[in-house]
Amino acid sequence: MIHIDAKHFKLLQEKIYELSGIAIVDSKFAMAKNRVLKLMKDTHCESVESLLAKVAKDKNIEQAFINVFTTNKTDFFRESFHFDDLLDRVLPQLFKTQSRIKIYCCASSTGQEPYSIAATVAYAKKIYNASTQVEIIATDIDTQVLEVAKEGKYTINPLMEKWPKWAESEILEFFDVIDESKKMRHLCVKPKLKNMITFKQLNLFAKRYPFSNEEFDIVFCRNILIYFTKPDQENILQRLFSLLKVGGTFYLGHSESLYDLANDTEKLGHKIFIRQR
Repeated sequence: MIHIDAKHFKLLQEKIYELSGIAIVDSKFAMAKNRVLKLMKDTHCESVESLLAKVAKDKNIEQAFINVFTTNKTDFFRESFHFDDLLDRVLPQLFKTQSRIKIYCCASSTGQEPYSIAATVAYAKKIYNASTQVEIIATDIDTQVLEVAKEGKYTINPLMEKWPKWAESEILEFFDVIDESKKMRHLCVKPKLKNMITFKQLNLFAKRYPFSNEEFDIVFCRNILIYFTKPDQENILQRLFSLLKVGGTFYLGHSESLYDLANDTEKLGHKIFIRQR
């Protein structure tokens, strides 16, 4: 029987940090252990050492190893005040001044966040009678969740996952409802939302991002920084903030901080920031 103890877990922590910057805390040992054991079985490894040797040699196994340690909890319209702000303040302003809008979602997970953004954009274009071109770039380090996002098929519990009233009323504009009951709703994203989004793999821990300075009008960086150390959070934020245009809007997760970068912003509350310089 394969055994993983605290010493092995330390090796795993060091390797995943080296590859992704993700800081796995000791309390996640049990969760990580079960996932690693499955990967070891799939890759025919009899020890942690042999797994790490394969990770070092095989890019596919390296990516599978990274996927083991990612967290993918997400919902449609999570932290709904951000989507309220996007609909009521940001988009109508940009529709008046720009012919093209670019939005970056830096941790797309299984796709609910970028599709929520796209649905908000589609509804805003309808109610404001706008023809502005909108492009959404959505990235994640985990290749498995990106495949789920690209497919765009979801099962949700409408009693647990509350949507804005406008989204409920417009649901057939955004999704094909495959099956529905009081407790479960099976949805497939329509092309009108899919065509707005480009999904890409990106490691936020990477030294360089494939984007230009001040490329985006809006950046969503929500509930991802908590998986990094404070110094790495600050480095990632510096890079993400450089992608945002002056005057652009930065949406941050409710438990996260901009640190010193907040001094360069106008703060609107609810972790909504406007870049000032």
